[in-house]
Amino acid sequence: MKLLDVQELDAQLDTLNHQLATMPETLKLKELAERHREVDNAARDHRIEVDDLTREQKRADADVEQVKTRQTRDQNLMDSGQVHNPKDLERMLGEVESLKRRISSLEDTELEVMERLETAQASLDERTAELAEVDEQIAAVTAARDKKAGGLNDALITAANDRKVAATGMPEDLMALYEKLRAQKGGVGAAALLQRRCTGCQINLNASDLGIIAKRPSDDVVRCEECDRILVRTGESGL
Repeated sequence: MKLLDVQELDAQLDTLNHQLATMPETLKLKELAERHREVDNAARDHRIEVDDLTREQKRADADVEQVKTRQTRDQNLMDSGQVHNPKDLERMLGEVESLKRRISSLEDTELEVMERLETAQASLDERTAELAEVDEQIAAVTAARDKKAGGLNDALITAANDRKVAATGMPEDLMALYEKLRAQKGGVGAAALLQRRCTGCQINLNASDLGIIAKRPSDDVVRCEECDRILVRTGESGL
């Protein structure tokens, strides 16, 4: 009979857990968790892009400054009158013009990187704000769920404690078999033999099977030939 008590308490726990799992707030939290994962992944991608472009902009800035420094040096050298050889002066003029074109090209690249960085940063800011909004929603729905589920959680704790007490002293091999069958049989691992009928599959046992069961010791584990569940004999089994 104790096994039937365990079975009844397990059924209560299943019902309570199902009620918790199907609460609108619980379902909403699953939806928000998925949304949080999606936005967080997008934010991570944008953050990587921002970091990469920041490094690229620093390199572009350094390239521009390096060429500008070289142009300034050559221009100052010519302006100071230190270059007297016409060929040297012509060469340096050509080099300065080449450096100006190089600077212009590098600045175009620098500007392009800055624009891409600005776009990436804006996307990151948008995802970060959206992530904060989802976090606020999760906190609000969690509070509502916890408030609404208070009674269910109390009932769960009570049922779990009662189940622990009911299972105390039960043979380990019997409980292992019960748990295995319960997982296989839709949550019902044991059934009462009531008036010659298995209450698990609702099949009436024939006289031969009942005769065999009646001769078995009271502590033997009896299984239903039809559904394979553990049959619990009671005073109303009809043996």
